[in-house]
Amino acid sequence: MTSYRYCPLCGAGLTVRRLRGQDRQIFAQGDCSFVYWGNPVPVVAGIVERANRVILVRGQGWPEDWYGLVTGFLEIGEKPEDAVLREVYEELGIDVRHGHFVGAYPFEQLNQIIFTYHVYGEDGPIRLCQEELTAYKEVPIEKLRPWSRGTGPALQDWLASRGYYPSLLEQPSPSNRKEGDMPNSRHTL
Repeated sequence: MTSYRYCPLCGAGLTVRRLRGQDRQIFAQGDCSFVYWGNPVPVVAGIVERANRVILVRGQGWPEDWYGLVTGFLEIGEKPEDAVLREVYEELGIDVRHGHFVGAYPFEQLNQIIFTYHVYGEDGPIRLCQEELTAYKEVPIEKLRPWSRGTGPALQDWLASRGYYPSLLEQPSPSNRKEGDMPNSRHTL
């Protein structure tokens, strides 16, 4: 549970109490009845396919051998299906067109809900967003191996829809990650 020490509405100290079957941070005295519900942050992820390969990226600060799907936060008023097109263009510098919606996947470790889309990337050079990414690779679809958390289950479902059933790989616990996740590249090939 993410924790507040003080109520963001009235400034009073918060305590943990059982509410609707779960422990919640709450202040319920006087006129304030703040409850921290822990609603997940919406994130989009793109399974970017081109030439029968999927583009995986490595984020700033990630270990050398960790790669994942292109991910990003929704902006105010933005539809998830538009956000994934924007994120892929911002991070890879290529235009994409919609394939289909893969699904929505909870990522509890980072309190996110990830809306995953399959998109088709246009040919042309990749121009990485240097502020967010340090590397990319294009992996043949038949060599992809999904990871166990974050966008990994979405990749597993997408691969199954294409007749591929590789086993899920375990990955280290999240630490210092941005949205989405970071599978180990030696596991994706």
